[in-house]
Amino acid sequence: MTRVSTAANYQSALLDLMSAQTRAQEAQERVSTQKVATDLTGFGRSSEALTALKSAQSRIQGFMDTGDAVAARLSAQDLAFERVAQGADRARQAIADALASGRVDGLMLELQGHFQIAKEGLNTKHQGQYLFGGGNVGDAPVQVGTLAELSLTAGADVFANGTLKQVSRLDEGTTVETGFLADEVGEALFEVFRQIQNFHAVTPVTGQPDQAMKDFLTERLKEFDEQYQAITNQAALNGSLQNRVESVLKSQEAQKTSLDELVAGRTDADLAQALTDLELSQVAIQASAQVINQLRQVSLLNFLN
Repeated sequence: MTRVSTAANYQSALLDLMSAQTRAQEAQERVSTQKVATDLTGFGRSSEALTALKSAQSRIQGFMDTGDAVAARLSAQDLAFERVAQGADRARQAIADALASGRVDGLMLELQGHFQIAKEGLNTKHQGQYLFGGGNVGDAPVQVGTLAELSLTAGADVFANGTLKQVSRLDEGTTVETGFLADEVGEALFEVFRQIQNFHAVTPVTGQPDQAMKDFLTERLKEFDEQYQAITNQAALNGSLQNRVESVLKSQEAQKTSLDELVAGRTDADLAQALTDLELSQVAIQASAQVINQLRQVSLLNFLN
């Protein structure tokens, strides 16, 4: 005769209930997190490959963050170059208009305004730092405020920028020089302004110009045009750097998308399967609970009563 132990039946039913509850909890976590597991232990043998993929993701994201910062800086530099070139071009145009009209009244006042535009361009800030400051990003690169000050200041004292140009690392093997220095951009342009101010100090630029003044201003007009072209060329170099950074960012975005898909393939849960497992585990819990409840009615003590 086979003996049946009530305690053994209870233990077996309880183990089934606990197992079903564990399966339900795991399925619920997959549904709520939409992930196969919440830590590397849950991924088993694939955890090592997953760690490598996550590391690659972080590395590329770091380069992308740097690229975004570089792109923003280059965009700000483009606007700054536009201001400096505008100062040179408008100064040239002011002289041309004055010579064409045969009167230079107010020319020096106009040139003062255009000098201010160029100076503001060279003193442009980005995220609290001077773009053309070199290593000295806390002080304004251009230290003079007027043409009179420019005339009285030695050339080396006009600019306070450092000599360290901004260098940016775009990816594992690409490092580019993205910075420009105020003195390299504006020194020759400011020299043209200085020559006019020095001439004005000896021969006031006003009224109807004589031939000597016409010849002098004509030469300065040509020099302003040359400086406009030189600054435009530097702006074009800045634009080529913008294109390069944009190209690198697009490539990195494609790499990151590919890595995201690989990681998702290993970590994302099959929601349909997870929901099915959750429903089945809940049914198993109910069944185990019913078995335990029934076992209460089949105790030997009930028969003895």
